[in-house]
Amino acid sequence: MGTVTNWAGNVSFASELRRPRTIEELQELVASAEKVRVLGTGHSFNRIADSTGTLVSVQDLPKVVEVGERGATVSAGLRYGEVTAALEAQGLALHNLGSLPHISVAGACSTGTHGSGDTNRPLAAAVNAITFVDASGELVTLTRDDPDFPGSVISLGALGVTVSMTLDVQPSYQISQVVYDGLPVERLGTDLDAVMGSAYSVSAFTDWVDPDVMVWRKRRELTDPEPQWLGATLADGPRHPIKVMPADYATQQGGIPGPWNERLPHFRLEFTPSNGDELQSEYFVARDRAPEAFDVLRALGNRFAPVIQVSEVRTIAADDLWLSPSQGRDTVALHFTWIQDESQVRPVVAALEEALAPLDARPHWGKVFAADATTLAQRYPRVPDFIALADRRDPTGKFRNEYLDTFLPRG
Repeated sequence: MGTVTNWAGNVSFASELRRPRTIEELQELVASAEKVRVLGTGHSFNRIADSTGTLVSVQDLPKVVEVGERGATVSAGLRYGEVTAALEAQGLALHNLGSLPHISVAGACSTGTHGSGDTNRPLAAAVNAITFVDASGELVTLTRDDPDFPGSVISLGALGVTVSMTLDVQPSYQISQVVYDGLPVERLGTDLDAVMGSAYSVSAFTDWVDPDVMVWRKRRELTDPEPQWLGATLADGPRHPIKVMPADYATQQGGIPGPWNERLPHFRLEFTPSNGDELQSEYFVARDRAPEAFDVLRALGNRFAPVIQVSEVRTIAADDLWLSPSQGRDTVALHFTWIQDESQVRPVVAALEEALAPLDARPHWGKVFAADATTLAQRYPRVPDFIALADRRDPTGKFRNEYLDTFLPRG
């Protein structure tokens, strides 16, 4: 078997990938292994999934999307695009989606993937039950009634190997996606509520140098889009978030209504959104500090210029999951897509984190960041509770790796 890498190609994993085909085979594998980590679809940009022991994929386990009283129980290795198509066929929907339908349900939830929308919590907030294989090889199921549950969904793979999740569902709905060019960048700060509250899900794209911002508004109101909006102009054709990339990769725009699962993501399942030639970072600030953050980013614009491809601004409603970037506060997410050159990107990331430090910015667990364990414990106040939970669930450290030992060390 050849070398296994993450989606971006910047991480080569140390171990051969094992792909059990049954849950029983997975249980035996976990029980007999000294060290285990799980690789989802590989859309993390650091070594969160790496292991010197056994590297496991759950993508070959039986594929299940089963609707019951609690919602939709889905196999952990399924991609969101597969799950959402199956739900839409039954007239059902999820509350929100990330920009990529290509990512696995368990991988996305366990690292805090979030989507956008003033009233929308992260994807993991839809999980009401989780089943995983623990360090002894036993199956464990936790529901929202369990006191450990808020620490067990966004778990960074530290508690076990997730095999299924049960998701809250709702009746299917339609979304129309409209794109606007030329929003004056200063209006992100002065009119944040008007911009981000203008649709069910909103994303703003900029490089922090250009005075104009491109805004994608995903609306549940299926009225004709206005030609002018807050000083911006309705796009005259389809757009990609990165201006030089083909718009064919993007989901349908132009205000044409369609199913939620074909509009909420930025990209179509049948296309690879880019060749993976990138790195990503993301930081999360309390919503009321967002205008200050925008000022910081505009001041750093020239520093970003040699390494940035695009930056995206999104909003997330507060939740109670311990390691969630929006735990305890309504949040604005500041996403950065960089060129794939860590030697150039990391100094910029360090400068960015230093500038955002007074705003208590939380870095994304699965992306490129510079923060150390002390800083992470300050920014994520439930880190001590999570470490204690991981120690109880995995006393021998079977699911620990260098990443967890570095950023979430045992006390």
